[in-house]
Amino acid sequence: MDASEALLIVEITSRGNAREDRTKNYRAYARAGVRMYLLLDRFDTRGAMATLFTEPNEDGTYKRSDPVPFGKPLLLPAPFDVTLPTDGFPV
Repeated sequence: MDASEALLIVEITSRGNAREDRTKNYRAYARAGVRMYLLLDRFDTRGAMATLFTEPNEDGTYKRSDPVPFGKPLLLPAPFDVTLPTDGFPV
């Protein structure tokens, strides 16, 4: 399967891989055309966050990012059209 066919990739950071998920993987998924990248990051400097990146660019960035702190709902747009509750995520 080509990465650009993925509708959503979800990653959960750990202390050992948080930096890589935020940078290397983020850029690789954007360049590959992955439509949505959901990063569940307990180690974000702002506190535990669920961040949905959408609208990938070939330059390795996403045009949009929608961060929500754990405990707040996160909307996953079409084709999912679902609200993801994050209140059960460990902090």
